[in-house]
Amino acid sequence: MRKPYALLLSLLGLLLAWQATPAHAADNGSWSVYPVASKIAARPYFYLSADPGQTLTDQVAVQNKTGGPLTFRLYAADAYNTARDGGFAVRGLTERMSGVGAWAKPAKSRITVPGHTTVTVPFTLRVPDGAEPGDHPGAVVALDVGVHPLERSREWGRIDPGSGSLALGVQRAVGARVYLRVSGPTLPAVSVEHVRISHHQPLIPGLGASTATISYTLRNTGNVTVDPKVELKARGLFGRTLLDRTLTRVPSQLLPGQRVRLTETWSGAPQLDWGDVTLTARAPGTRQSASASFLALPWLFAGLVFAAGLTAGVLLVRARRGRARRSAPVRPSPRARTTPSRPRSSPSARP
Repeated sequence: MRKPYALLLSLLGLLLAWQATPAHAADNGSWSVYPVASKIAARPYFYLSADPGQTLTDQVAVQNKTGGPLTFRLYAADAYNTARDGGFAVRGLTERMSGVGAWAKPAKSRITVPGHTTVTVPFTLRVPDGAEPGDHPGAVVALDVGVHPLERSREWGRIDPGSGSLALGVQRAVGARVYLRVSGPTLPAVSVEHVRISHHQPLIPGLGASTATISYTLRNTGNVTVDPKVELKARGLFGRTLLDRTLTRVPSQLLPGQRVRLTETWSGAPQLDWGDVTLTARAPGTRQSASASFLALPWLFAGLVFAAGLTAGVLLVRARRGRARRSAPVRPSPRARTTPSRPRSSPSARP
C-alpha cells in the first residue's frame, strides 16, 4: 500500500501570486482570482468600508487558464506582514482568523473550474457589532486541492510516488486582496524599536573594508495601514555626520498591529570612532525615533588596548603591595622577648 504524500502547505505569501499593476488579477500562470467588475470600472482588489454590525455582499471570480479542470477550496483569510521583508501575506486555511478571515464566507467552499473557464462565487462579509475601527486587511483565497510533488536536488535524487516512501508536496494558492475599513476613529502610528548595530572590522586598521549591520524593528502601533519612510543618521565624535540617508528596503504597506525586523548594511563604516545611530520612521500623522550607541575599534587595536590595560593593572597592584610592605610597622620577634627574673633571696645568718 502506497503511503500518501505529506503536505507542505505553503500559504505564507510565498506562493500567493499578487499583481501590483492596477486592473490586473492576482495570477500564478495557471489560475487567477479577482473581484468581479463593478458597474463603474474593474477593481484590482476589494476596497470595502462598513460600520460595526453591517453586512456586505460581493463576488469573486476564479479563472482557470489551463486546459483541464481544477478544483479549489475557497476561503477568506486575514493578512499580515512577513517577518522576513514585511511583504503582504495571508493566513493558511487551518490558522486562527480574527478579522476578514472570520467575517467573510464564500457561498461555496469548494468549486471545480473547467479548463479555460471562469466561475463567479458570491461571498458575504458580516462585521460584528464590537469590531474595532480601522483597517482589517485580508484576502479571498482559491487553494488548489491537488498536491504537486517537489523534486529534490540531484544530491538527494527525485521523489518516486510509487516507491512507498514518504514524499513532500505543496499546495498552491492565489488570493484577491481585501482592504476593509471599519468606520470609527483612526489612528496612524508607527514606532522604531530594538535598534542594534554590529561592526565587522579588519584585523589591522586600514587593511580591509569596514562594514556595520544595523538592525531594528518597525512596528505599526495604530489601527490603519501606513506607508512608512525611514531615515538613518549616524554621528561620530564631536557630532560629525557619518551617514544620512533614506532607507529603501521598507515595506510599503505596514498593516495594523504588525511588526517586522529589518536590517541595513552600512558600507564604509568607521574603523575607529565613537558615536550613535538614529532611525526615524515617518508616516502621515506620525513620527518616531530610536537610537543606539556604538564604539568602533579594530580587533588588533582593541587587543593592544586590552593588553596594555591588563599590564598596567598588574603593575599597579604590585606597586601597591610593595608600598604596603614598606609602610607596615616592624614587630619584635618572639625569640627576642625576655621574661623578668625573680630576685633571689639571700640566706639568713644563723646566730
